Amino acid sequence: MYKTQKRLVLCLTEALLAVMLVVLMVSIFPLISGGQLPLYRLFISIFAGFSFIALSLIVFKLRRDFNERIETESLYKGETSILSDFINRLRFCYSLEDLYEAIADILEQKGDCSVLLIDTTRNYVLYNSPNRLTSKPEVVDRLNMNYPQEWDEGIFYMDDEFGIMLDPSDARGFFLSKDKHHLYVFCRYTKLFDHVIYESLFEEFGRFLVRASTISNLSEISSLSQEWQQLADTQKSFLPLEMPKINKLEVAAYFRPLVNVSGDYYSVLPIDENKTLLMLGDVSGKGLAAALVMGLVMNTVKILENKEDLPAMIRAVDKAIKGMKLQDKYTVLFLGIVDTKKMTIRYVNASMSDPLIITRAPDGYRIKPLTSNCSLVGIIDIDDVTVDEQRLFRGDVILMSSDGVSEVMDETGVELGTTELYQNTIRRSAEKMPQEFIDDVVNLVFTYNGDKKLRDDVTMMVAKVVD
Repeated sequence: MYKTQKRLVLCLTEALLAVMLVVLMVSIFPLISGGQLPLYRLFISIFAGFSFIALSLIVFKLRRDFNERIETESLYKGETSILSDFINRLRFCYSLEDLYEAIADILEQKGDCSVLLIDTTRNYVLYNSPNRLTSKPEVVDRLNMNYPQEWDEGIFYMDDEFGIMLDPSDARGFFLSKDKHHLYVFCRYTKLFDHVIYESLFEEFGRFLVRASTISNLSEISSLSQEWQQLADTQKSFLPLEMPKINKLEVAAYFRPLVNVSGDYYSVLPIDENKTLLMLGDVSGKGLAAALVMGLVMNTVKILENKEDLPAMIRAVDKAIKGMKLQDKYTVLFLGIVDTKKMTIRYVNASMSDPLIITRAPDGYRIKPLTSNCSLVGIIDIDDVTVDEQRLFRGDVILMSSDGVSEVMDETGVELGTTELYQNTIRRSAEKMPQEFIDDVVNLVFTYNGDKKLRDDVTMMVAKVVD
């Protein structure tokens, strides 16, 4: 009806303009014929032209007014107004809960319709009106059988047996199929709805599904981000908030996870006034599982009473990780006990990137690696655990770092740890205090990487023997 009335108005307008144009031409033709125009005839012709333009504008305004009245009468009064109100409400729906309220307030209460919304991907009923029709399991089964998931998108009309029909004049209801969602509306006066309203309803329903999905995903991401942030905060609580005051030993650390949670860890645990346990390690992989293993390792080492028994500590960590039965999780680990009275470091390096001792020599600073003397922890059988020892001197710097430092690459794929630039940097920085030393190495890592995104966690701990 709406489109028919609009077409009728358009035809009438075009006919009226044609008549006006014919009358104008008939009226002024005798005046302008007969050779050169006198001045008064020219004015009459101009006046007639402006009159036609003015009358045309009046006709166009009348046509617009008629169209607005037709739209109001057809879409916002009578039965079609129910769907128009629902469309307007749908524009401000941002979640399924909003949609359910709009259905209840307008289609059910105002329109006395029964509504069924099905997610065909999961074959799950998202909403059904609280009446006998939509609550019957056989109705849902019949609809799923008649209109499966693969059904084309669009607007369709149903008969009394829920079958498809082409003529909406006898329809018992209609349904919208969009993005694997079927919205069924059962209404005894479906035939009274103006057909043009369905196109608007279908478009707005599609916009709603996109909008609701986007907001749902953003909410899920936000919620997940909050959970990950809480996990990251919990993980950081395992790490020392500040370094303990240790006699004749200055310690600093740097920790930058690639993502919120990391498998890297470090700790500084004073044993007595002369001995301090230094620990730095890296769990395989990233994410939640790595973070859980990291917390387990930290807690295992912390609760052990005898922190001077490094082999027992390695075995305890190995047993704890294997007890989680994560199969592919293990850790590389460095444990070193610095004795500032004996001026030694006793250590176990379980496949960690070699920690370095930078010590002063007559010809400058020399670098001594603390090479691996133990296998991976937590995944393979461990035989005898060897403890090695190195002499320390006043001013020595001990650099412990994850492979995120040494394995960072430049544009040509050369790893930083293999370059003279790295060696020279840590030699020059050895005379500085640990925090300044770390700052120099961190700056080198980011400069060498070309300010690109890092590919691994970056964790360092530096200890210096002082007076």
